[in-house]
Amino acid sequence: MAANKPETAPPVHEIAGGWITEKQGTEVPAFLRVAYVVIASCCVAYLILYMYGETGHEERGPLVKQFNLSTFTNEPLMYGIAGMAALFFIGVSFFAAKRGSAAPGNEQ
Repeated sequence: MAANKPETAPPVHEIAGGWITEKQGTEVPAFLRVAYVVIASCCVAYLILYMYGETGHEERGPLVKQFNLSTFTNEPLMYGIAGMAALFFIGVSFFAAKRGSAAPGNEQ
């Protein structure tokens, strides 16, 4: 008589002290890949569009412009930070597009 062996679950990988767990062989959901790209692109757009504050606002605009004149904003630094965010966006986009599975042992 053959004994029935119980099915073993795939190994589970724990991250952050058990707060995040992943089963080996699971795929990264498509919505999560898209979310990485959308969030990163929104952050870059926000940095560029509001680099000098909300200067076009009817009520706050003049105050923001006056503040900018008194604090001497550093344009190269601000564009440098936006450029670093853009590089991060590009890196995350490639990672999200190429990475098929988040679980260890499934490197592609």
